[in-house]
Amino acid sequence: MKMTKTVQSRAAFTLIEVLIAIAVFAIILAAINTVFYGAIHLRNRTMEALDEAAPLQHALATIRSDLANIVAPRNTNYALQTTVISDPQFGQTTPDFYTATGQIDGMVPFGDVQKVSYGLVPGANGSRDLVRLVSRNLLGTTTETPAQQWLLGGVQNITFHYFDGSQWAEVWDTTTQSNLPNAIKVDLQLTDNLMQMVVALDTRVRTNQ
Repeated sequence: MKMTKTVQSRAAFTLIEVLIAIAVFAIILAAINTVFYGAIHLRNRTMEALDEAAPLQHALATIRSDLANIVAPRNTNYALQTTVISDPQFGQTTPDFYTATGQIDGMVPFGDVQKVSYGLVPGANGSRDLVRLVSRNLLGTTTETPAQQWLLGGVQNITFHYFDGSQWAEVWDTTTQSNLPNAIKVDLQLTDNLMQMVVALDTRVRTNQ
């Protein structure tokens, strides 16, 4: 009986061993808690950054798509004229141009070619918003009021430059020049940053000559 009691007493944990085990578990849990909340904080910051960048990326993608699908002028149709770049009603800051980005469906009787321009309108907190102005009814007998699509807030200015193969120009007029420019550069001045984008154009007027 004495031997059995001795063995049982040796197999049990002492109070010090229990306290040490609790302290080790507490340290491990604290480390896990720090790593977990650090990962949550990093995830939240990443999601906030992505949410902030999403409108900018969408705006740049929309402008790139419009310019990449620009329609070459045919006679007096689909002209790209940059001499008039201001519209007091919509705050237009870019010229009208024609692009084949319109969606064809059974709900509207329009083709894929639409007239597009970009403008700056008053936004929140005294800033300006970048909007896309779209006209789908190109054969109408009356002037259509463009549909206004919001793209991006906090924009100070947007400018277009046109590359003729050797140099950049601030204006372009396809009524006196037979082709579109080789490329168009877009400068998008934000509140705290300047975004630049160059879109190459491979569309040329086809003739029988």
